[in-house]
Amino acid sequence: MPEQSIEEFKKGLEGTVAGDSKVCLLDGSIGKLEYRGYKIEDLAANCNFEEITYLLLYGKLPTKHDLKDFSRKLAERRQLPKYVIKTMKALPNTMNSVEVMRTAISALSNNVEDARKLTMDQQLDQGITLIAQFPTAAAYYYRLKNGLKPIRPKKKLGHAANFLYMMSGNVADDYSIRAMDMDFVLHAEHSFNASTFAVRITISTLSDMYSAMNTGLSVLKGPLHGGAASGVMEMLGQIGSVDNVNNYIDNALANKQKIMGIGHRVYRTYDPRARILKKTAREISQSKNDMKWFEMCDKIEEKMLKEKTLYPNVDFYSAVVYKELGLPMDMDTAIFAIARSSGWVAHALEQYSDNRLIRPLDHYIGPVDLEFVPIEKRK
Repeated sequence: MPEQSIEEFKKGLEGTVAGDSKVCLLDGSIGKLEYRGYKIEDLAANCNFEEITYLLLYGKLPTKHDLKDFSRKLAERRQLPKYVIKTMKALPNTMNSVEVMRTAISALSNNVEDARKLTMDQQLDQGITLIAQFPTAAAYYYRLKNGLKPIRPKKKLGHAANFLYMMSGNVADDYSIRAMDMDFVLHAEHSFNASTFAVRITISTLSDMYSAMNTGLSVLKGPLHGGAASGVMEMLGQIGSVDNVNNYIDNALANKQKIMGIGHRVYRTYDPRARILKKTAREISQSKNDMKWFEMCDKIEEKMLKEKTLYPNVDFYSAVVYKELGLPMDMDTAIFAIARSSGWVAHALEQYSDNRLIRPLDHYIGPVDLEFVPIEKRK
């Protein structure tokens, strides 16, 4: 048995460095987040999701010409093949959004070539197509589940605007489009989080891009990773009003209940994404003349900082944004996946470019050298 450094092992691999990457810098001790070397604050203030995706995939910010060409490429690839739509229609309404999206991605992988036979440009091309199709799969799921006819994507609309259009059938107002776009930008990438690391593990076996995206979806589906925004909205619904916040939090803490959307595995200070999204949540709430949900979140944040010195994470104010956009709670993980698909593809490409099979060791804590007992003598 190879020697193992038990002292270095941490449950959940907390604090463990698992590889090199040029995609994202995350320093939770000081609340620092950068995509490809650019501060998230600068990117959020100046870039749309298409620019962010280009940056993540190509490692540089696009020129005007680059962005126009890339945005056109995404828009032209949004529609799903008829056989995929037919497959989605045949699925039971009891399946959730991520389960349906996984099925759609599996169907899209029909006759996909062996990853070893594809060039990096071909892998990138597959990734771009998948990023373009994720919003369509999510919107079609929503409309089919609710007995509505799927709406074809509009090529002239941006990524965020088109998703909102496919959900409702109406072109959204500027505040709504900007809020949706901001949410996509802030969820696009976040270092070696659970789903992204799982994507890299899949790619390290030289599996294909479609399988890697399904791996990401499967891991994101877990409530400890991708479902926090719906948990926040459920909590807000239980609280009911700002006046009830203090009593609710006091009771929850007394009973050792988790306050959804508060605290983060990595950040020991304010999540920079939450700070930006709080401003977005306030603005869209004001535009809709509905401050109830935002004010409850603001009060919860104040209370938790005072009682536990814990800060909100990005999902906390995402819940308010989704509520004001009229997006149902059961879509929050799918929306997360739409944004994170760009980060997943970026990491998949990076893994392909300098690959080694990811195969860690375990720290075995079970019995050893047991005496074998024949079956007739076992008790």
